[in-house]
Amino acid sequence: MSLFFAGLGSGCCAAVLLFLICRYQLRSLRGQLAHCTELLEVRERERDLAQQELLLRLSQDRELEKEKLQFDSQISDFEKYASFAQLALGAAHEINNPLLGIMSHLELELRGADGEQKREIEQCLTGVRRISSAIRGLMDYARPDPLTLTRVNLHSLTAQIFEFLRHQPLFRQLELRNCIPENLPEIEADHNQLSQVLTNLLLNAAQATPPGGSVTVVAETSRSGGTVELRVRDTGTGIQSDILPYVFEPFFTTKRGTGTGLGLTITKNYVLRHGGDIQLQTVPGAGTTVRVILPVRQSSPLAAPRLEEVVA
Repeated sequence: MSLFFAGLGSGCCAAVLLFLICRYQLRSLRGQLAHCTELLEVRERERDLAQQELLLRLSQDRELEKEKLQFDSQISDFEKYASFAQLALGAAHEINNPLLGIMSHLELELRGADGEQKREIEQCLTGVRRISSAIRGLMDYARPDPLTLTRVNLHSLTAQIFEFLRHQPLFRQLELRNCIPENLPEIEADHNQLSQVLTNLLLNAAQATPPGGSVTVVAETSRSGGTVELRVRDTGTGIQSDILPYVFEPFFTTKRGTGTGLGLTITKNYVLRHGGDIQLQTVPGAGTTVRVILPVRQSSPLAAPRLEEVVA
């Protein structure tokens, strides 16, 4: 009997010991499992960060490739314009002098002509003057004079140009509105080139606007005060979307038989030389707004020394 109780006690002790060992191993396994779970979460976070970094790098590579393509396109444009400038100067040099001689001869012939002969000479003179205008445009585009800076009051400049243009047949049936504040800060600009910019934009606006319409010029400074935005707005026919990308291209024109296609090209060239920008906003059938952004103060290396006079 004593042997039975002794065996029972030994069995109980062994069971308790086995239970304790299993419990310890179970705790150890739980700790290892928790550690593995934590390690897995760390690895997942590292994987997510690596994926984000990879996506960021891919996005940056795409942006760099896009910028490279834009840069290559700009270089191509610069090379094209440089070649065009050389061609323009050579053509102008070869054509200008004999053209002046032809014009002078035709004007002399016109004095003694009458009837059908007079009409033919006048047609020839019209053609010669168009060629002369195109050559002057080429010269202005290919080799413009250095900027001669003055302080320009945009309200006064617009008023002077309106006074000159309102008596032209093209403007007689249009309403011209000068909505530029008189106290708008003066800007540093080349008076002659800026006058040509505004005149070209007004001529284009008038040609696109039917009788009874209006052409409005407005301007305002930016919030920072560093730039001025000049807007020429018409109530004309607008520009079709398919030709909008080409309006600043040399010799591109929709005015068959009357335009040289250099007005807006020269206008853009003058604006860029001032360190500015020019943009078109148009709605076919509802009019066009041309936005010209110009710096209030010039820092262009193309500019001549500043003059202190005020052009009012």
